[in-house]
Amino acid sequence: MRFEIFVSPGFNALEVAAVSSVLEKANHVLSKDVFDWRFVSDTPGLLMGSQRMIVRAQPAVANHDFSDAMIVIGGKKPQGGDWIARVRAMKRAGRLVALLSEAATAFIEVTGSSGGKVTSHWRDVITLSEKGYHPNLTFNIAESSNGVITAAGRVGTLDLMVGLISNDLTGPQVAELASLLLMPLIRKTSAEQPRNIGHNESLFDRRIAKAINLMEDTISEPLPIVDLADQLGVSVRHLERQFNEVFNDTPARFYKRLRVKRAKAMLEETTVSIVDISVATGFGSTQTLAKSMKDEYSLTPKKIRDRRSVKLVDF
Repeated sequence: MRFEIFVSPGFNALEVAAVSSVLEKANHVLSKDVFDWRFVSDTPGLLMGSQRMIVRAQPAVANHDFSDAMIVIGGKKPQGGDWIARVRAMKRAGRLVALLSEAATAFIEVTGSSGGKVTSHWRDVITLSEKGYHPNLTFNIAESSNGVITAAGRVGTLDLMVGLISNDLTGPQVAELASLLLMPLIRKTSAEQPRNIGHNESLFDRRIAKAINLMEDTISEPLPIVDLADQLGVSVRHLERQFNEVFNDTPARFYKRLRVKRAKAMLEETTVSIVDISVATGFGSTQTLAKSMKDEYSLTPKKIRDRRSVKLVDF
């Protein structure tokens, strides 16, 4: 599968690195060159982006030499509308097209947002909302409408790219790819962007982080919430108030979801028996695990294990 990475002077270097890194590491995981990529531009040659990154771009000739997928990198808005014409041509050809951050914003400004859900970096979403009527704007990582994906870009580019190629990898291979990229989790495209420092409120309270670490360390033998609070040196009521403020949830439910999530990962990424997974995640019996799994994911452990792919994109 060949990707073309469309860049303009002042392109976002972080997004370029994210796209190319995911494709390069995916080839490593698959032990063969399944994915190929090239840089194209309306202004071909050596182009400098942010952080002084330089790439050599081939000319993007209108209606010619389409790749399987086109990723338009954000950054300084390109002059003229030639790249938008290529987006439309790629769309007509049925090729995958994704626009990141400022590129998504420029496309929304030109085409509007009445045709379906669209998004961009949260800062631009707010600006677009203030400047005009855009009823279908969201703060999600990515949206797809009329054959064009608009996305937040920046670090969210990693999540989007892993999602876009996930159909070519098995669940364990997606997990290995994430580990090579040092991604602690892979957000689905429907995940909401963190929009301000308050969105990561847990970073400012060490007791919350310590509570989560303690929960993860005791997944096989879950602690009663009273004992958990005692080890943290807080009252149960105080711990409940903190979790409600940060996660809008109780410590007990959060703890249980961590265990269900660990069980799901083990089902998808290992061959450990369901009985052993039940014990390893503190459920004690397969029946208890099955009920919790059904409540959280609407799937039984067997159905989760039988799945052959990971769905990360919600379009």
